[in-house]
Parts: sequence; structure tokens; C-alpha cells
Amino acid sequence: MSISWSKPNKIILFQGDSITDGNRGRDEDPNHIHGHGYAYLIASKLGSELAETKPVFYNRGISGDRISDLYARWNEDAIYLQPDVLSILIGVNDIWRALKGEPGGITDRYERAYRHVLEETREVLPQTKLVLMEPFILNTGAPAEDWPEWQERITRYQQVVRKLAEAFDAVFVPLQEVFEAAAQRADNAYWLWDGVHPTTAGHDLIAKQWLSVVEKSGILND
Repeated sequence: MSISWSKPNKIILFQGDSITDGNRGRDEDPNHIHGHGYAYLIASKLGSELAETKPVFYNRGISGDRISDLYARWNEDAIYLQPDVLSILIGVNDIWRALKGEPGGITDRYERAYRHVLEETREVLPQTKLVLMEPFILNTGAPAEDWPEWQERITRYQQVVRKLAEAFDAVFVPLQEVFEAAAQRADNAYWLWDGVHPTTAGHDLIAKQWLSVVEKSGILND
């Protein structure tokens, strides 16, 4: 790992929905605090490799969240924590609620709410490095029940995230192609058991891609 990191107690914050949440603990027990997903794997790797500087990792993913839910709790769960690096993965619940016809999905606020989140972050935390992760799905489980609609919406959201990453000078972590390539090795459900939520193997794919892209970007260097 070629990271030049000398700042002590550097803070990395992971934000998102259930994929990030990973059944994380809600207390200070360090054995469970990061959950059992990609955030845990990344924190494990970086925490071990960079132990001399004692990096600090926060997981504030909440199962079921949409981007508007993130915005509603942004002061407490992002700004207050003063992260040096802020990583966001969000989108599938916005699609899910819209396709289910739930009240929370009547209007599509994905792009506007995501932009609000990033604008506020840039205004209040101008030095924070941003990492925007591409939302992803595979054709199994819930998405397979209405694949054309799911595919159309996730493609649009992926384009939004890529565009916002460019606009806000953020690191963009592509993930859809990673899962599609993996699906050539084993069936879709092996990686995303319901087409949306990763298995253990799926979380490993995410963590490795995040580490590869973010390391190459140089934002982890002082």
C-alpha cells in the first residue's frame, strides 16, 4: 500500500444505507462498531496498515435511508464529525420506494438532495475529501421482478453520481462493472443475494475497489 499518511487521528467517515450500515453497533464496542460490510473491511485494512497514526473510522450508514434521509441528519452524522475523508454510497432505497409506490417515493429527489448534501459539505468542510460510490444492482431478487425499470433508474442514478463527482471534485468509485464482471465467475445471487444487498463476497469486491480507486487518487496522502 503506497499511502503517505503522517497526520495522526485522520478521520474517515462512511455514509449510506443498509449496504454501509452492515448491522453496525450503536454503542462504542469496537468489536462491532463498523458492522460486517465493506466499511469494516476498509477500516480493518487501513487501520492495520496505518496503525502508527491511529486513524479514526466512523460508520453512519442507516438501513432504509434515501439520500433525503442522509440530508436530514447531515449535521449530526457528518458535519459534526469533521471527517478528513467522507465516503457516500446511496440510491437503491430511492428506487425501491418509488417502484413500490410508497409515499416517500412519489417525487424523485435523488439528484437535488444529493447536490444539497455536497454543497453544504463543501461550504462547511471545504478541506474534506469526497468519495462518491456508484450505486449498483444485479438481475436477481427484487430488481428481477421489474428489471427494465430498475435498470433504467439505476443507470440514471449512476450518471448523476458520476456527474456530481466531477462537479464537486470528488473521487468516483465505479462498482456496477465490478459486479457484472464478478457475475461471470458465479451467479448474481452469489454476490448480491437479493440483487441489491451484498453477500460477504460482494462486500469484499466493494472494499477492494474502494481501496484501489481511492489509493490511486492520492486523497489519503497528507
